[in-house]
Amino acid sequence: MKLIRAALMPMLLLATLAACTGENRTFGERVRDTVDPPSGPVEATGRAVDRAVDRVRPN
Repeated sequence: MKLIRAALMPMLLLATLAACTGENRTFGERVRDTVDPPSGPVEATGRAVDRAVDRVRPN
């Protein structure tokens, strides 16, 4: 049971961060997605998480 819980917690955190981004992408992010589209769902999720973390991080 502990192993299942330990495996699900990071996935829940990443899904929450990815959901925060919405469609409020900057012009540069839209250009990057057009010129170099994500090659699959894992890369798309990774980009969404990166963008969510960058928006939460203070400057």
